[in-house]
Amino acid sequence: MPLLQVRNMPDDLYDVLSATAERERRSVAQETIVLLRSSLMRPISQQERVQAIFREVNESPPTPLRDDPYPDPVALIREDRDR
Repeated sequence: MPLLQVRNMPDDLYDVLSATAERERRSVAQETIVLLRSSLMRPISQQERVQAIFREVNESPPTPLRDDPYPDPVALIREDRDR
């Protein structure tokens, strides 16, 4: 079984993890596995996928394809033929 080591974990996060593990009567390692499994293995809905895609598109800056916003169609066709 692979080994996972987490360094520089914030104290407040570890305290919450430890308290949750104690409340659930698990070790910290067992609780970590349960929490990772529940958050990473849950199926996401179609709506969540679409929202994530829109969020990613909205956060990325637009990149212009060319310097000229209205290039000459003849030049574009010539450029395409030369490829």
